[in-house]
Amino acid sequence: MKYRKLGRTGLDVSVLSFGASSLGSIFRETDDREGIRTVHAAVDAGINLIDVSPYYGLTKAESVLGEAIQQLPRDMFILSTKAGRYGEHDFDFTSKRIIDSADESLKRLKTDYVDILFLHDIEFVSASVILEEALPALQHLKEKGTIRFGGICGLPLQLFEKLLPQVQVDVIISYCHYSLNDQTLTGLLPLLNDKEVGLINASPLSMGLLGPRGAPSWHPASTEIKEACRRASEYCAKAGVDIAKLAVQFSTSNEQIPTTLVSTANPDNIKRNAAWSEESLDPVVLAEVLNILEPVQGRTWTSGRPEYNEGIR
Repeated sequence: MKYRKLGRTGLDVSVLSFGASSLGSIFRETDDREGIRTVHAAVDAGINLIDVSPYYGLTKAESVLGEAIQQLPRDMFILSTKAGRYGEHDFDFTSKRIIDSADESLKRLKTDYVDILFLHDIEFVSASVILEEALPALQHLKEKGTIRFGGICGLPLQLFEKLLPQVQVDVIISYCHYSLNDQTLTGLLPLLNDKEVGLINASPLSMGLLGPRGAPSWHPASTEIKEACRRASEYCAKAGVDIAKLAVQFSTSNEQIPTTLVSTANPDNIKRNAAWSEESLDPVVLAEVLNILEPVQGRTWTSGRPEYNEGIR
């Protein structure tokens, strides 16, 4: 497993990281014991960054992960969780709630600190509450020793473009913007590098758009995006290549992207993903897939408040 620096944190993170959302049974009903084995398999494969949130499975993912990491030395992994989002439409970024949420997460995770605490999906609330309530809470938690670093996450890149010049954060999570069908995250790299902000890329399969089964029915992408991704998947199948493998290899191969999160509750899946990240991708297949996806390259969908989604159709 390769490792890269995560901004100014000084942390060396594995190029593939483990997203524990699947442990909360948010995609399918999962067996907790299998989920625990998956966490252990990830660490055994060299993955050292594990990310979770109280939102995933309405605290179930944190609880299962807490059981899993109890059986591991604490210095074997970097742990991140989130605060501020607790349900589909349940957001609370007030200072007291952020601080209380962090303490609740520590209990579920059975640890006395987390390495990174992210403010979760902040595009759904006004910037004022983030600036005046949530970010000061992160600073308080850092001074208290509850967290080592603080960050923000969300879908729209405009969110980071507008807020990063105004705030001091250590890390961000961006998802669905560095994958085969959308590489617009590279446009944010100069700002991140200038501010020495660490970057975690998530969802190399674009929330299932690039999976062999095609996009799930709930996916917010347009029909045009879904159809292009379906054609790319069909091409890969005919070429004897798993499009999921190509997607993981593509996202982890960029030296400017420190780490990419993938989620599963299946030990074999995480072992396979880890192995993929260490193999060279097929340049011929990659070129054809990028060609198929060119008409929708960089196309996205809206999330949150209108000021972060300007110009998105």
